[in-house]
Amino acid sequence: MDAAKNMGAEEPRKLNFLEEIIETDLREGKVDSIMTRFPPEPNGYLHLGHAKSICLNFGLAQKYGGKTNLRFDDTNPTKEDTEYVDSIKEDIKWLGFDWAQELYASDYFDQLYQWAEELIIRGLAYVDDQTQEEISRGRGTVDKPGVDSPYRDRTPEENLRLFREMRDGRYADGEKVLRAKIDMAHPNMMFRDPLLYRIKHASHHRTGDKWCIYPMYDYTHGQCDSIEHITHSICTLEFDVHRPLYDWFIRTLGIFPSHQYEFARLNLTYTLMSKRKLLELVQKNYVSGWDDPRMPTLCGVRRRGYTPEALRAFCEKIGVSKRDQLMDIQLLEWCVRQDLNARSNRYMVVQDDPIRLTITNWEPGRVEWFDCPLNPAEPEGAARAVPFTGELLIDRADFMEDAPKKFFRLKPGGEVRLKYTYIIKCEEVVKDGDGKVVELRCTYDPTTGKDGEYRAVKGTIHWVSAPHAKEIEVRLYDRLFTQADMNSIPEGHDYKEYLNPDSLIVVKGYAEPALAQDASGIAVQFERNGYYFRDPDSTEEKLVFNKTTSLKDSYRPE
Repeated sequence: MDAAKNMGAEEPRKLNFLEEIIETDLREGKVDSIMTRFPPEPNGYLHLGHAKSICLNFGLAQKYGGKTNLRFDDTNPTKEDTEYVDSIKEDIKWLGFDWAQELYASDYFDQLYQWAEELIIRGLAYVDDQTQEEISRGRGTVDKPGVDSPYRDRTPEENLRLFREMRDGRYADGEKVLRAKIDMAHPNMMFRDPLLYRIKHASHHRTGDKWCIYPMYDYTHGQCDSIEHITHSICTLEFDVHRPLYDWFIRTLGIFPSHQYEFARLNLTYTLMSKRKLLELVQKNYVSGWDDPRMPTLCGVRRRGYTPEALRAFCEKIGVSKRDQLMDIQLLEWCVRQDLNARSNRYMVVQDDPIRLTITNWEPGRVEWFDCPLNPAEPEGAARAVPFTGELLIDRADFMEDAPKKFFRLKPGGEVRLKYTYIIKCEEVVKDGDGKVVELRCTYDPTTGKDGEYRAVKGTIHWVSAPHAKEIEVRLYDRLFTQADMNSIPEGHDYKEYLNPDSLIVVKGYAEPALAQDASGIAVQFERNGYYFRDPDSTEEKLVFNKTTSLKDSYRPE
């Protein structure tokens, strides 16, 4: 069943602004075919914000019969690693996309270097000996023009010699940089002689020690797009001020005219999308790792049990805009719930502190097996065998000794149906020395089973057979932060002050035996409770399940 059907069919939506641009370009013959790219830096794991960009770049190319390249922006060797490259490729494939070519900015280092020499020869770039602090001060402010570097008027011959000496390792890190020579009074500060190359004596994950100078992002990105003939370079909104410089390099070098377009990045309530802060959470052990189910990383939400179908539906639902918005995380949870409700298998699990229920008129040692549907949406579909005995476990919340009038679960003298099976009546309550209820002694009505006559009662509760119960570990995950808008933390406060101390609670569970054999590969529903995903920590001796999302929520999407 596809994701669109899971989410409910809707009327065809209007084109977003990027689709309008693409359709106009195709109609007017500006491009013959669409070529997009997804250009992550391999310095961390992808998060939900990247999922939006992936769905957009790959989705637009698919819709218009084009292609998408995966290009790693690997220009900073001190922060990048093949671990991140591998994780990024895994995440993209998990989301359901594949790329035309796997490429790297480092593939173009030779060409980028040649273009840099061309700019030097044309008097459009120079080697600067100033420190980073001096360069920053010299750039001025929005209201104040910058100041020319004292090295700005070096001759092309001297600049070329110095740049080649930088390449050959003659200078230390930070001793010199290469800058474009544009306009230190330009109103767009990106044009105030931006850096093109810096010195970094560091081994690169692909080129090794071939280079000790590395190109800056603004110098690299547009030219890489041009080399690959990217027709629509789609970036998040914070790069809109970079676009004129992107165009300047392409126009100045006279290369293929790729063009950049910007859309609003994804911001979610109770969530951080900063790689730097997520890395800090990992390194300082606030979470168990990049794939901790509380993290907004794709490997984290995958381990929590979110499905790629739900994420793609979420990205479709939030749409594409030019204005930053804070999206409610409940919409994402709703998409997950909608998808799992249609597809997940059902099992009965009693959590935490159960009450033992003894059926006094049940024949000792007798086991009756009930064939119960794995998914009620397909009553004639696959079923699992559930054992029923005279010794059961029920949730403590399903019994109340002094129950109010509208409490329709089990109470002294009251009746409920044990799901899929018989109606029982509570005859006796047994307590320990502290007054805690430890056992309920009940009788069952043998005429109300699967082959008996129907008799209505208001309450139905779930249960497991005590002799057959499989003990499991249940990890109850909640939101990692207590603040809804983590981008608007009051001045003077650290984001870690808002970590939720109850974001993980671990309890025991007791499951029907069929749960251990589930091989569906997606989260299952613990009946009347929520959706749970089998964690990779699980072994045959110890099953671990992560809570994916609750069964119901008051949230309704607009």
